[in-house]
Amino acid sequence: MKFPPWLMVYGDATYRGACPKEDVEQVSLFNRIRKEYPDSWGRLALHPRNEGLREKGQFSTVMKHAAEGMTPGAADVIIPGAPSLVIEIKRRDHTLSSWQPGQVAYLEAAHNAGAFACVALGALGAWQAFQNWVETQKAS
Repeated sequence: MKFPPWLMVYGDATYRGACPKEDVEQVSLFNRIRKEYPDSWGRLALHPRNEGLREKGQFSTVMKHAAEGMTPGAADVIIPGAPSLVIEIKRRDHTLSSWQPGQVAYLEAAHNAGAFACVALGALGAWQAFQNWVETQKAS
């Protein structure tokens, strides 16, 4: 997996080996955010549900969801703020992951709009990105 030069990468990009799938890492991150920040970031953090709808949905359902605002390539974790946090989570061993259609374009648009956009390798990388972003919130 290749990372664009403008994209911040959190986690150990040299790690190779066994690791959980992306959805398990995502659950771990959301659980930790909601446990440690239940009344603030834990309330705001969200995951836009796009993947299953595009892959398994009826054509009319997919069209309806697109009209309602479903955005192909939307990142795994979005937290509104100034700037907003946008994280795409990949497996700790990123060679076991791949970019899905629209993901890089979504991250680039978020980056260009001033968001704290990044890719995180595993839950630990995602937590590091989140903590770094929280520090930017305190500085504002």
